[in-house]
Amino acid sequence: MPRQPVRVHIFNQSYTLLADDDAGEVQEIAHQIDELMTSIANRTSSGDSTRVAVLACLHLADQLRAAEKKLRSFEDKSEQIAAMLENALSDA
Repeated sequence: MPRQPVRVHIFNQSYTLLADDDAGEVQEIAHQIDELMTSIANRTSSGDSTRVAVLACLHLADQLRAAEKKLRSFEDKSEQIAAMLENALSDA
């Protein structure tokens, strides 16, 4: 499937991005980023877009790290459950 251009608006700037699949999903992500950056700009005294973008990146990186930790925890629990099932089945 060919990539399709998608026009988005993030923090008072327009961008044309290429979407592999769902253009609506790209627009939704861009909207969420725009809301995040606007929220950060409203809470800081600086209107500098670079500073706002860096703070937004830090926020998203923190969310990603938390999600990765949770995923590792689920993977660990899944391995523990699989081992318990194997033990239970071998004892039966």
